[in-house]
Amino acid sequence: MASAKPNKQNPGLSTRAIHHGESFAANTGTVMPPIFPSVTYQHGNPEGFDYTRSGNPNFRILESVLSSIEDCNYATVFASGVSAITAVTSCLKAGELVLCEENLYGCTVRLFEQVFNRFGIKTAWVDFTDPSALARIKSHNPAMVWLESPTNPMLKVIDLKAVCGSASLHNIPVVVDNTFATPLLQSPLELGATISLTSTTKYINGHSDALGGSVCTNSSEWNSRMIFAQKSLGLQPSPFDCWLITRGIKTLPLRLEKQVNNAKDFADQLAKHKAVKWVRYPFRSDHPQQAIARKQMKGGGAIVTASIQGDKDQIYSFCKSLRYFTMAESLGGIESLVCHPATMTHASLDPSMRSRLGIDDGLVRFSIGCEDVVDLTADINNSLDQLQ
Repeated sequence: MASAKPNKQNPGLSTRAIHHGESFAANTGTVMPPIFPSVTYQHGNPEGFDYTRSGNPNFRILESVLSSIEDCNYATVFASGVSAITAVTSCLKAGELVLCEENLYGCTVRLFEQVFNRFGIKTAWVDFTDPSALARIKSHNPAMVWLESPTNPMLKVIDLKAVCGSASLHNIPVVVDNTFATPLLQSPLELGATISLTSTTKYINGHSDALGGSVCTNSSEWNSRMIFAQKSLGLQPSPFDCWLITRGIKTLPLRLEKQVNNAKDFADQLAKHKAVKWVRYPFRSDHPQQAIARKQMKGGGAIVTASIQGDKDQIYSFCKSLRYFTMAESLGGIESLVCHPATMTHASLDPSMRSRLGIDDGLVRFSIGCEDVVDLTADINNSLDQLQ
């Protein structure tokens, strides 16, 4: 069961991240919520639980804190970010079209192009940083608009208020994947989105040890659909993962503040090296959508993307040579990671599409962690010097 937002006036975000409310432990006085691994429950229990696929105390605890920090009416948790995407898309009918931002996470693209299309779900790809895209929303007649902002990996920033405003004129729901920004830096629902979707595996958990996803909304209709999808499609998370994510979220404000500050300094230092063609970071003055980013985000995030001089083998060797950046999938943890999108996160994209988006062999994505930034920049500069 998804959790409704409390009626009480909301305290600050850091307080809400720590004091999640419901813990189902009133008789013990435990400060931290326990893990409820039970698969089934005695019929007629006061909380209404019956089978963990359709609800678990740990689900509800995490949903409570997520709806609180998103400042929304409902949150539903899933087994992964991809599970959350599947839950939303399962509500569409064969023949309906999803109008997507052209630069999405590679696994999202793969789902739409190689899985959902088998069931008749159509997709059209649009550059939503192009002002003319707003006028084309109606002409495509989509059943849904799907966005990321900032996008993965190019860090394009979409004017969410403008897109959501145009879509609402035609009663078209808008989904925003808010994984990169988190609700601490950006509030898609306040900007008009129907759904704010997040891979809680990333910043929300923050320790690279639990998979999860969530869908947040103010719509009771979409909430009912998500509860149905969680139960009927078997997309539920494990109680243990929910417990880990609930624990991780308590330090999200502290972690993210450190990561954002590190990312700003890191991006500025990276841009100075002669082996670097360009750097993308939403709050840098050379970012194409910097003004929009500063208008709708409270910070530039902790992802930095750069184009580095060298061929595929050289860039791969560069990524592997780093000391404090592990070459790995994922992002958002306390540890810094480096990714080569063309051969990792976006390898499943058609090569022509990768080329059109600018995801070439020189593109590198950095997920900035909580280390001392002076060590991160020294590590990068040392490997870049060797590359030269």
